[in-house]
Amino acid sequence: MESQDVNIAIIDRDGVKHYVEAPTDMAMNLMEVVKVFELAPEGTIGVCGGMAMCASCQCYVLSEHDLNGRSDDEEAMLSEAFNVKDNSRLSCQITVTSELDGLEIEIAPEV
Repeated sequence: MESQDVNIAIIDRDGVKHYVEAPTDMAMNLMEVVKVFELAPEGTIGVCGGMAMCASCQCYVLSEHDLNGRSDDEEAMLSEAFNVKDNSRLSCQITVTSELDGLEIEIAPEV
């Protein structure tokens, strides 16, 4: 199967929009994409390593993509997080797939 990159727009914590190409063949999640492209300072995102045990990778989904629902762990973590909105997700819980092409997210403020 041929690998495919998806285009994702990520607004960093300074309000700057970055357009990145993320691979769909590496089982990456959005938190890892943010880290790879250094769109958040080291140590401020993905503190728990992507286990849905912190909310450092919280983001707001701005586009109308149909993402998988929040898991119980993700719901529990977001219920304790700051700056949570209806469109909040933990970016570590969103796997990069071809369905994400054109996705736009904003990284939530650091607390």
